Amino acid sequence: MLFKMLKKDFLKKKIITVSLFVFITLSALLVASGSNMILELFHSMNSLFERSSAPHFVQMHAGEVDQGEIEDFSSRNSLVQDKQIAEMLNIDGSSITLGNSSTPEQLSVMDHYFVKQNESFDFLLNLESEVINVSMGEIAVPIYFMQQGDMAIGDKVTIAGPEHDLEFRVVEFVRDVQMNPSIIHSKRFVVHEADFNQLKNSLGELEYLIEFQLTDESKISEFRQAYQSANLPNRGPDIDLNLFMTLNALTDGIVAVVIILVSLLLIVIALLCIRFTILAAVEEDLREIGVMKAIGIKQKDIKRLYLFKYIFLGALGSLLGYIVSLFINHLFTGNIMLYLGTAPKSLLQYMIPLLSVGLIFLIVVLFCLFVLRAFNKISAVEALRSGSMGGNQKASRFLSLYKSKLSNLQLFLGLKDVMGRFRMYALLFFVFFICSFIIIVPVHFLNTIQSPSFITYMGIEKSDIRIDLQQSESITEDFNDMLGYIQNDQDVERFSPLVTSQFKFINDEGLAENLTVETGDYSIFPLEYLEGSAPRQENEIALSYLNGDEMGKEVGDPIYLVYDGEEREMVVSGIYQDVTNGGRTAKALLPFNEDAVLWYEVSLDLKSVDTINDKMLEYSEAFYPARVTDIEGYLSNTLGNTIEQLRLVTILAIIIAISVTVLITSLFLKMLVAKDYSKIVIMKSLGFSSKDVRTQYVIRALLVLVLGIVCGTIFSNTIGQVLISAVMSFVGAANISFVINPLQAYILCPLLLILTVTITTLLSVVSVNKSSIAEMNAG
Repeated sequence: MLFKMLKKDFLKKKIITVSLFVFITLSALLVASGSNMILELFHSMNSLFERSSAPHFVQMHAGEVDQGEIEDFSSRNSLVQDKQIAEMLNIDGSSITLGNSSTPEQLSVMDHYFVKQNESFDFLLNLESEVINVSMGEIAVPIYFMQQGDMAIGDKVTIAGPEHDLEFRVVEFVRDVQMNPSIIHSKRFVVHEADFNQLKNSLGELEYLIEFQLTDESKISEFRQAYQSANLPNRGPDIDLNLFMTLNALTDGIVAVVIILVSLLLIVIALLCIRFTILAAVEEDLREIGVMKAIGIKQKDIKRLYLFKYIFLGALGSLLGYIVSLFINHLFTGNIMLYLGTAPKSLLQYMIPLLSVGLIFLIVVLFCLFVLRAFNKISAVEALRSGSMGGNQKASRFLSLYKSKLSNLQLFLGLKDVMGRFRMYALLFFVFFICSFIIIVPVHFLNTIQSPSFITYMGIEKSDIRIDLQQSESITEDFNDMLGYIQNDQDVERFSPLVTSQFKFINDEGLAENLTVETGDYSIFPLEYLEGSAPRQENEIALSYLNGDEMGKEVGDPIYLVYDGEEREMVVSGIYQDVTNGGRTAKALLPFNEDAVLWYEVSLDLKSVDTINDKMLEYSEAFYPARVTDIEGYLSNTLGNTIEQLRLVTILAIIIAISVTVLITSLFLKMLVAKDYSKIVIMKSLGFSSKDVRTQYVIRALLVLVLGIVCGTIFSNTIGQVLISAVMSFVGAANISFVINPLQAYILCPLLLILTVTITTLLSVVSVNKSSIAEMNAG
């Protein structure tokens, strides 16, 4: 009997029933896919770390290494489980040509390291997550170049040697637990040991990865302090397991957080959708409900009839959403699978999305019970007499026709109705507000991360060209020659040389730790500071956000820096944002100390931006082996993958928001038209045309929409910034300011919503054409 009633109800209200079913399915689909993406990210990442046997602590070093020192330290430290020293050959991009490219990699922001496969741990894996083994003449290329350079198996990698070119055939692509993400500017190419030795004898600069696996991962900080206090090789940054995990999760983590945010907002909208649908159904069935009450059917039995329908729809929609998610999950996890690999599915990975879908079903049922309390207010006599649940429009004290200055009668009546029944319209307002938020926040974030000004969140000064000079035997001499060349270049408007060195500071426990410090004139290309300002005196130091957070230091606090063997008290002058070098850097005005130098940089502006490309080529040849990049190229190389992922999410968010807007607007207006049926008939009998009535509904919807867009925009520019900043704070950027494109934010996005709502409203209120007194009396 219940199924017969369900079938009859479906045939009577096909549009509303299908709409609700689709929305429940969509909500379940996104929640299942979002939770699956989070699980897949961490499950695949854990699998990659396990299969590659990831190191727990790595010290990069440019210079000589005494292996005996490392052996002695390791044997005395009980935390060391395993160790190895891996050689890396840094070959300048100007000597490397990848695939079918007609130009070498001289303008690439990446460092190209050639290595042989490791023996003990930190294995470099292929796309099947197997340990790579290549033969002579073969090479395995990082995934980054496969994605960015469109490389394929069988392509060639050519290295220009001093006597003749060396050519390698691509046989694998590398998954690298340390250097996978595009935000890391170092990439490892795997070659055969004999080829590596040949390259080492004729090309590049040799650097080292001093790697450790520990007996207790939770004591990485303790081990770092022990290593840094032992005066072991440290001319380079140190990286640990936690930072590897953060950087590997960053790109897809940002995307996953945005999807989860959209999913949570959609759950809220789903509740409103259910409320609209139930109230619309009850409004349409009010006479039948009155009849059932009049003949003695108990209220709880009537509720059960309605509840059965929504339990059935909720269960079927949730199940279908989960099943569909199994087929489209690859759309969300494709980038994860590429960079981190596919791990065997655990039962948990099927259960948690299923449980999340079950939560959607439970919310549907509980909310139905909550909404169905409306039956308590239904009087059988009133339902049979008027066919209305009550809640008629109250006379607005704020608007009177004879006092109104509005010359347009339809606009006046629309505004009066919205103000008179604002509590009911508040539900529609909230949906429009959320949909505006869903669209605008991803659009703002995408514009921000694509903007050249985003470079400041990376701790890098905004300039036309950036030149990096890495460690080499003649690094200081090369740097001085570079400065002389730039000083005499008539095309240069201004430039700022920067020196990055490594010093030790004394932590709160009295132990010495490494601190990467950049020195230069910070007034030429200034950064924006979260707190305080750039150092202006030799006893001042500015800290990156993560460094300040980990040290527990604020502006005005002292830091004891070891310089030339002596402790020097420094005062924190400011806190800035930085996502480079693990987000752990500092800036100071220290005297030059050649022994502590890690690398040199020069930022410069040209008198004419039209000459940037020519100047980059000129400088890359004149300053070989320095790396020369422009800011747009730097951002593209570093964040290109993240930008592409975020662009897809932004498009998805817009589609979802528009779809939700259409669905909710349609459901709400159908409920409203059913509720206002008698009023519509009276208005038409007074001389209002069907077009006039439809116009009033369009005006009502647009008034609510405009208010929703305004509030959505304000919240996007404030709360949206806070949410994005909270996500980015994990990598060192704790205060993101949106770069707003006025055309997109204030014209195109609102116009898209206005057109959507207008068209949906006109289609949803077409039934007013059939309203008449004769039909009402017949009913």
